[in-house]
Amino acid sequence: MITFLDGEIIENLPGRLVLNIRGIGYEILVPLSTSDNTPPAGENIRILTHLHIREQEQTLYGFQTHDERDLFRLLINRVSGIGPKLGLAVLSAMSVGEFQDAVIRSDIAALSTISGLGKKTAERIVLELKDKIGVTEAWAAASQDNMAGTAARAVNDAVLALISLGYKQADAAKAIKKAAAEHEGEPDADEFIRAALRGLK
Repeated sequence: MITFLDGEIIENLPGRLVLNIRGIGYEILVPLSTSDNTPPAGENIRILTHLHIREQEQTLYGFQTHDERDLFRLLINRVSGIGPKLGLAVLSAMSVGEFQDAVIRSDIAALSTISGLGKKTAERIVLELKDKIGVTEAWAAASQDNMAGTAARAVNDAVLALISLGYKQADAAKAIKKAAAEHEGEPDADEFIRAALRGLK
């Protein structure tokens, strides 16, 4: 899987980037927020990516942060009826934090304002993230002011990343907690994820 690309920006259009990487042009679909914050043509950039493969099509989606990509993967992999187009629409309309807050509060009205979503889909997002996946509780815990510092936040972020990749919440939590317990040094969500994935194989 292609996880990131480094290259020169050839085109930066709303919702679409073209990068030149060693003479090959890569078209990448991105949220509008990414388009707005991307440097002009001629500049170099690193973009995090998700490669989506269908029967006769391979599409690259790009993101500025790990949180954006994790949320995109969570939506398209774990919520029925949500595909890449709606996943990008969510990130174009709201920041990750705003979306998480809306889901935690079951704010259907706010979610329904996202282009292409609608009330029924908004309700399904809240229902499935809360009841089927358990993500809402993790987001709520992460948003608490009294959360036990950097280590707890790194564990929480790592668990959510594994859930977005399709792992069950219980398995993800168990693997990440084991990785965190064995980790030496500063808490690092990326290190926790890599160690957990080695154990989950």
